[in-house]
Amino acid sequence: MRQGAVRSDYLDWLAEAIDVQSRIEPLPDGDAVVGYATGYDAADIAPFVLSLRAVFDGPVALVVDADPDLRAFLVRHDVAAVDAPVWRGWAPHPVMQRFVAFAGLLGERPGAALACDVRDIIFQADPFSPAPDRLEAFIEAEAPLGDHAFNMKYLRALFGDGIAASLADRACLCVGTIMGPRAEATRLSRLILSLAATPRSEIGGAFGADQAAFNLAIHQGLIAARIQPNYGRVATLGLTPGQTLAFDDGKVINPDGGFSPIVHQHDRHPHLDTPVHALWGGGLEHRKRVRPKSTAQRLDKLKASLRRRTPELR
Repeated sequence: MRQGAVRSDYLDWLAEAIDVQSRIEPLPDGDAVVGYATGYDAADIAPFVLSLRAVFDGPVALVVDADPDLRAFLVRHDVAAVDAPVWRGWAPHPVMQRFVAFAGLLGERPGAALACDVRDIIFQADPFSPAPDRLEAFIEAEAPLGDHAFNMKYLRALFGDGIAASLADRACLCVGTIMGPRAEATRLSRLILSLAATPRSEIGGAFGADQAAFNLAIHQGLIAARIQPNYGRVATLGLTPGQTLAFDDGKVINPDGGFSPIVHQHDRHPHLDTPVHALWGGGLEHRKRVRPKSTAQRLDKLKASLRRRTPELR
């Protein structure tokens, strides 16, 4: 008996995404920074761009909307503005779409890559010093995955209760900062996209699916990576007690008294967010992390949530 082909909205999108990725022109050889910044304007991303350009003069590319003021800002700071793909139909959350751009922009070229979040990251030293000799995955919390409801929710949704339970005692790794040789970062991006196709529903395209696929890929050894502690090359501060952090002499100071080249989620702490913006905001509006949503946005979110819970027919 002939077996019919499996299908889902995510798989249909992924087939298109693979073709789109193959047509993206990679950045020139060498160390490169890439990010996905759709939905943001210059005020949102100024701290990222200005702090990065203070410590790094290599290729930087951000996927952005067609906002003339934003693109003029990027031109002034020698940052390549990349058009976001226009998809034929359903598309996943931007946190999953970004891996298509990361793979295309980095390619198999020589050099190292930082593929990262944009709005909540600043730089305090050269992010590529010391040069990474393999992929690096960064711990974001002292407690393991099993202590974080968000991570466990999406591990269970993508891979089931058994696999989620098997990873519960592993380190909580943050997908918002990926560092390593460009070819390996490209392979990791493609692997994350493929792992998210596991369930027969749109959950593979949800916010949080990227984090689950990333943790599974690293902890199951599907790709080789060195797990790095927090407060080294990267400081991820969202779960760090605020009283252990400080801002001094133009730097965000870690609990151990040192500082990290890459600071992620500083904006979760007002006593850091305000001076960071004063230093790196470029005189633009100080944007808040959480903005009120319109009725239409709330309805769209509800519809997307319902669709993710409905498996497609084979």
